[in-house]
Amino acid sequence: MKYFYYSGCSLEGTALEYNISTQAVMQALGIELIELEDWTCCGASAAETLSELLSMVLPARNLALAARMDQDCDFLIPCSACYLNLRKVDEHLGSDEGLLEKINEVLNEEELSYQGGIKSRHLLDVLATDIGPEMIKAKVKRELSGLRIAPYYGCQALRPYGGYDDPEQPSCMEPLIEALGAEVHPWRMGAKCCGAGLMTTKKEVAIELTSALLKAAKGADCIATVCPMCQMNLDSYQKQVSKTGGENLSISVLYLPQLIGMAFGLGEEDLKLGLNMAYTDSLKAKLAEYRVGITHQ
Repeated sequence: MKYFYYSGCSLEGTALEYNISTQAVMQALGIELIELEDWTCCGASAAETLSELLSMVLPARNLALAARMDQDCDFLIPCSACYLNLRKVDEHLGSDEGLLEKINEVLNEEELSYQGGIKSRHLLDVLATDIGPEMIKAKVKRELSGLRIAPYYGCQALRPYGGYDDPEQPSCMEPLIEALGAEVHPWRMGAKCCGAGLMTTKKEVAIELTSALLKAAKGADCIATVCPMCQMNLDSYQKQVSKTGGENLSISVLYLPQLIGMAFGLGEEDLKLGLNMAYTDSLKAKLAEYRVGITHQ
């Protein structure tokens, strides 16, 4: 199996651990990732507020770079916001007859063109659909037995373009967690918004949403996420949420590939757990107790 790989801006900065652990896990699984030369921001953060056409051209440029490489494979995208932006290009081309001409008029400045047809897919979709729990289980060297993990999908990995799971009650992460030897935390908050987009505009609302998730995660050892914004929000606001609510809501928040990498026996350099703000002493102790975790290199 091989895929075009689009890390996006967040995975080159604040979510570097997501990028590195994803590539390490894919390598361990024998998956070939083809990174684009000269890829650029897809505009997920602000492009649409400036120009609707710009919000289409920026992701289309990356798709056009892939098309020029003449490789028959899908796009694999770990960042949920980037996934939406790249996916929406082809979704809109199907309903707007003149859009492709407008996009290519701009891309022509770089002698690029895009004709559609490259499938943009979220990392979770690839892990759950193409790779699957059996292939993952076969690579496990250290079962995460004794750990209870809360699968958190967030909003954008499944809405509005998901198609590979129920957007309201998703479950595709659960068999992957069980394949690692861990237990799935029973909750119904996996697709609930964490409020990350509201932290700078309606902070009180965002704190309330984040608090609801952290409270529902009580009893779990860890929250597993597949979105940089969700991870940053749940990771960095725990102390403030705990202080506001008058209770300790601290919990480890790790990316799904980091957990998979633990079970694969990958080293610290492959997982970058030191970059996670919410990697609690209680989880570290439990990993040691059950003799699971990472190999120090």
